Amino acid sequence: MHFENRHHYSGSLNREMYFNKYGHAGVPFIIFPSAGGSQHEFADFGVIEACRHVIDAGLVQFYTPESIDSESWLATNRSPHEQADWHNRYDSYIIHEFLPLIRYESNWEGRIGVAGCSMGGFHSVNFALRHPDVFGIVIAMSGVYDARFFTGDYGHAQNVYENSPLDYLWRMEDPWFIDRYRQNAYIICVGQGNWEEPHIYDTRRLQEVFFAKSIPAWFDYWGHDVPHDWEAWRQQMPYFLDQLHQQGRLHG
Repeated sequence: MHFENRHHYSGSLNREMYFNKYGHAGVPFIIFPSAGGSQHEFADFGVIEACRHVIDAGLVQFYTPESIDSESWLATNRSPHEQADWHNRYDSYIIHEFLPLIRYESNWEGRIGVAGCSMGGFHSVNFALRHPDVFGIVIAMSGVYDARFFTGDYGHAQNVYENSPLDYLWRMEDPWFIDRYRQNAYIICVGQGNWEEPHIYDTRRLQEVFFAKSIPAWFDYWGHDVPHDWEAWRQQMPYFLDQLHQQGRLHG
């Protein structure tokens, strides 16, 4: 498997940002880590190895950026507005700095994939809904989709609202967004075992708004023996990639 451990300077964040690349060809995916996780997380917990068959086949290539969650949504010493402001800096980095790098070196002009588990699931859905012209495939595992999970009552902080899918999606009427949502592939998965209660709750709420907006999506509830843990995500990620390949959405 082709592997690179790299970094580049981000003007949006005023720092070096580290990321890994796995694979040599195929649909690029940005993989967001779980809460406070590093760019090595998907490899450290065996998910890269579990997906080796699709990576080595040239169907996908994974880009795993580090997070700044400890400065944004996990920074409980900051106001909700400040938390969201830091996230928006990260959004600017991903869209205006990291994405062009991916497009250039992979020679990929179409929509790319995005995936993650736990907080990475939140990021995957939020980035995909905010930028539906960029992200055409979403695999979100065990996420929460209401920013209040991180901020509590955020009052009138508009920038928090704009990063809370369960808020802004209900009010979304813009046909530019709705039309693109309906073209994209959304896989929203959650287990029903230990530590999944808030994630089940938010997944059902997200399913309700997708249905109300007539946005096609696959909401998949795994068994009561499936916990909020890496043992589940190691099974889910390759399973969904295989399903996407069978649907013709992955190609080398």
